Amino acid sequence: MGLFRTATLAAMLSAAPFAASAADLLTVPVSTNEAVPVADASFDWNGFYAGVYGIAQTSPVGGSQYGLGVDFGAYARFDFVLVGGEVAYHGLVGGGGSTSYLQGIGTLGLAATDAIILYAAAGAGVDLGPPAESDILVGGGVDFAVADSVTLKAQYLHGFPLTGANPKDQVSVGANFHF
Repeated sequence: MGLFRTATLAAMLSAAPFAASAADLLTVPVSTNEAVPVADASFDWNGFYAGVYGIAQTSPVGGSQYGLGVDFGAYARFDFVLVGGEVAYHGLVGGGGSTSYLQGIGTLGLAATDAIILYAAAGAGVDLGPPAESDILVGGGVDFAVADSVTLKAQYLHGFPLTGANPKDQVSVGANFHF
């Protein structure tokens, strides 16, 4: 046993000069006099927007109708909560003829990420006829920021008739410019 210990100790001592001849240690500077630029990559949801959208609407009286519209609104974001309001106008053709529709909705949303907002929407709409009628609108959607001031939007709204007996289902997809 003593011979084994002596041989191990001799081997370790003879290898010691080679182990100490390793390369110099790598050093990384941890501070500098230069300022590091900080960029905020999150989308600024606060403020006004305007945009265009395509819409498909189905109803018992109008059948399947399609059209184009314009919207104008504003958002305010508080941490991960988004609140907003929007006024939209669109024209529809097909099915039971042509009509135009004016609606105002409020939105309450949650930020899934800095660029994606999921929201619930509720408001009122007026079908400018024929037939002239009004609706309570309830639904939801998603807004997705694709550039510094551009978002894409997809939304579903169901119209519960206040006047008339013509419930509606609206699906719209559009783009908004934020300013």
